[in-house]
Amino acid sequence: MATISPASQLFTLVNVFTVAPGHQKELCDHLTEVTEELIRHMPGFVSAAFHLSHDGEHVVNYAQWRSQADFRAMHADPRLREHFDYCRSVSRPKPIFCDVAYVYDAEPDGE
Repeated sequence: MATISPASQLFTLVNVFTVAPGHQKELCDHLTEVTEELIRHMPGFVSAAFHLSHDGEHVVNYAQWRSQADFRAMHADPRLREHFDYCRSVSRPKPIFCDVAYVYDAEPDGE
């Protein structure tokens, strides 16, 4: 489960995929399928969330890994080469590596 907290010290990837109109759902479905079938079983995987922009031109992936080394090992896995090739064929990915600096949660009752 995603835990967004500076104390978690997880390696965070925010990947913004720019897609042509009409390819947003197709890319999101692909990312979801690969995550379910392979990525979630890899050492160090913590969570992934996929977001669809309202303009239909972006898919945003918020992913967490135990460490940068775990993320790099996943990225180097030859079983995912076809996946990465596909993503680059239908989008322009922009990976952004982050550290959580601050989190503010509203009170549960909205106050």
